[in-house]
Amino acid sequence: MIPFVRAMDFEYGVPARLTPLIRRVVARNPGAFTFLGTGTYVIGSGEVAVIDPGPLLDEHLQALLQALETETVAAILTTHTHVDHSPLARPLQEKTGARIYGRADPKAGGGFEEASDARFKPDVEIEDGATISGPGWTLEALATPGHASNHVCYGLLEENALFCGDHVMGWSTTVISPPDGDMTAYYASLKRTKDRGYATLWPTHGPPITDVDPFLDAYLDHRLTREAQIIAEISQGRRHIRDMVPVLYRAVDPKLHPAAAHSVLAHLVHLTRAGVVTTPGAPTIDAEYALAT
Repeated sequence: MIPFVRAMDFEYGVPARLTPLIRRVVARNPGAFTFLGTGTYVIGSGEVAVIDPGPLLDEHLQALLQALETETVAAILTTHTHVDHSPLARPLQEKTGARIYGRADPKAGGGFEEASDARFKPDVEIEDGATISGPGWTLEALATPGHASNHVCYGLLEENALFCGDHVMGWSTTVISPPDGDMTAYYASLKRTKDRGYATLWPTHGPPITDVDPFLDAYLDHRLTREAQIIAEISQGRRHIRDMVPVLYRAVDPKLHPAAAHSVLAHLVHLTRAGVVTTPGAPTIDAEYALAT
């Protein structure tokens, strides 16, 4: 089982010192995809970086400006362009003059996920391995497609920590929803994350993950177990996602079954690529699936 961590002591809009280099301000946007809200991180002091400025909430913008009133903002970084992460980047830039780093929306759309910030355009399209630095801090970009094709995490080299956006979350598994969400890419990104040996993961939603390797192992095991369950469902004659979901997610509120169906689709797209499963045409939510012979 995944050793979820969900306890989090915070107050909306109030900056909290987490480590010598990290502060966090949580937006008041709790929900099914955001947990308690979007956690915007401020890195450094004097000259700082801001990671995932968050949703278009004036209350959150004012809280950030108050937290930054004695600082110079050198960089605004986004992990990806879902609407709980990137929309406040431009308003924050207008108040601070900072450059915006990230990756533009791929405009794939169509998945069962948060809406995407299609208008987002960074000043700098961040490359994998690129670094951004200020007094006493260095952030390194780590491309982590899977949850979104434009997802990027940022490693804080001085603390061996990773700001992991929605790539890994302590409170829940990450939604992988085609077409922009990609399970094959997600597996590779999880491996990259583990291989880097970070001491702490700081998700945009929820508390930090400090026992990193066992958590990532459990995260991957959960996906592989679900994969095996899907293969078993097909072998028992359930060849459509609509027939698999009520069985695989029998303990889950039926209102969440549409989202679960997209997760099953992500697995089936991966299994089709791997030659484990076949379907007459492209893998879709309504396609019929069979085990490869």
